[in-house]
Amino acid sequence: MEEKWIDATLEWLLRCRYLVFCIHTQCHTHADQMHNYFPILHRIAYFVVQSMICQLQINMEVNLDRGQIPNLKEFVDHLSSLMHSSVPGSVVLWYDSVTVDGDLNWQDQLNYYNKPFFDICDGIFVNYTWKENYPSLSAAVASDRRFDVYMGIDVFGRNTYGGGQWNVNVALDVLRKDDVSAAIFAPGWVYETKQPPDFETANNSWWDLVEKSWGVLRKHPGVLPFYTNFDQHSFLLSGTRLSYFNGRRPCVGCYLVQHFLPRLSGMAQIDLLSYCWLEHPHLNFADSTNPIQVFTDLKGSSYSGGGNITFKGSLEEHAHFEKKIFETEFVLSELPIHLTYSVKSDGNSSLGLKLAFTSTTNKREYILLASQPLNNFSGNFSKAIMTDGNKGPSPGWVINQGTIAMNGYTLAEIHAVCYRCDSPTNKLRWLYSSDSSDSTSASTSDYFAILGHISIQTLEYKSDFPVASSWQVDTKYMKWTPGPQGSKILSLQISWELKDGKNHQFRSYNVYLVKSSKQEGTSSRLEHVKEYLGVAQAKCYYVSELKVPSGTYSLKFIIQVCGDDGTLQELDESPYYELAVEGPQISITM
Repeated sequence: MEEKWIDATLEWLLRCRYLVFCIHTQCHTHADQMHNYFPILHRIAYFVVQSMICQLQINMEVNLDRGQIPNLKEFVDHLSSLMHSSVPGSVVLWYDSVTVDGDLNWQDQLNYYNKPFFDICDGIFVNYTWKENYPSLSAAVASDRRFDVYMGIDVFGRNTYGGGQWNVNVALDVLRKDDVSAAIFAPGWVYETKQPPDFETANNSWWDLVEKSWGVLRKHPGVLPFYTNFDQHSFLLSGTRLSYFNGRRPCVGCYLVQHFLPRLSGMAQIDLLSYCWLEHPHLNFADSTNPIQVFTDLKGSSYSGGGNITFKGSLEEHAHFEKKIFETEFVLSELPIHLTYSVKSDGNSSLGLKLAFTSTTNKREYILLASQPLNNFSGNFSKAIMTDGNKGPSPGWVINQGTIAMNGYTLAEIHAVCYRCDSPTNKLRWLYSSDSSDSTSASTSDYFAILGHISIQTLEYKSDFPVASSWQVDTKYMKWTPGPQGSKILSLQISWELKDGKNHQFRSYNVYLVKSSKQEGTSSRLEHVKEYLGVAQAKCYYVSELKVPSGTYSLKFIIQVCGDDGTLQELDESPYYELAVEGPQISITM
């Protein structure tokens, strides 16, 4: 297997952003060739670190000579050790396929024939066609590692226990009773089969089945800073992305985790959102009796490329509505905390945050952060703090900021508070809207507001971005083709690395483009506005069929580093790659 082919394959996987990377072979391998795979393992580890993947699954669906099994075990053991040293807390799972006898014979349980592989890695992904008593039998074999047994469930229902699809909870109920883990395969079924009435509604309903059976752990321990933009893929606790594959193992550098599913692992076959849909806020099981419906919205505008929480319904003038969205365990010091959240709303609909604090003597304090005075119900809180408001990154968004000092207390809960401002017109929102007219609701009781992000950090915390000159930005796979009216079409890959070789992990990277052209009749250079291209979680970005207008002098690709606390590096201080555009270029570079 040539190293160039390996790199190309792994880069393709990185581009597709697989959450679970499968080593899957169906080719026969001679015993004396097994050691040749060790260099491949180091290449895999390198790409895993770069792409922030933290779970590998080894699927050897192949018949082997019995004499090859010792080499295969050495392969699994070496890969596990290499992954653990490269990505602390990472997980390597063995798939229930080939046995210690070398036979491709799915066992549907943990037993004598596959346990030797289970013993040298982090767990086993059991095949989907298990019987009702197999989970308890597997738990007995695993002993104190019962949570490392992941019983497979095929959501498409192909010979899977309970039938999958809208009956996935049948299998989950059995696994929860027998106290083993679950591996949900292909929850993208909701999307692929176009379940009614629409993807967002059906997907949310499907994950509600999972939660009703399994439960969800949403208490976020750790130290500040804390940041979320309600992205369906990730959030931050103290600079570390976390995943709990079995309710107790943190995985550093993992790509996903808006939600914590105790003892639940999964792999998305097509749509990553299908796997990550159980978002971490407490928004499940909408109650039609509530005046305000609370839901995540994938189609509406977002504050910074993530998702949002939407509050929509009816609210009378002097009423308010609360919804708990987080449980936390942040122990505060003598340093005050700085809290920022973004809101976009209609009419006089307003949105604040209620923070619940507990002392060492279990005393409860409730502090409200709000942009408007709340004379009607401020007595419901220990203290009300007026926030400072600033214009957001796009029309309609208002960024609210407040500072709180609660030395020795633990921040235990975060609630959203829906209310109406005392005046009929929210002056701040009017100033920051896309036009000068106030956006009023169709009815005086109609309520609509969006929560875009929440950031909590100590006042001394400061994001530390490497300077632009410390990055090495390169391109490859560049392809130019002629376009209409003298334009050119460009496709290429942009990649970036720190020159010191250190693997700093940042939340993501925004990619912008600046097109420069020569001013007609002069040698002056005109720079056009910065155009947002997209976001990358890994240190590379693919540009496909970019139209470059005639007369363009150069293209400047800017890589904006996004800090784990939600802060962004200034575009003028960000690394970039400038590409000259001259003459009738039609070339391919590899």
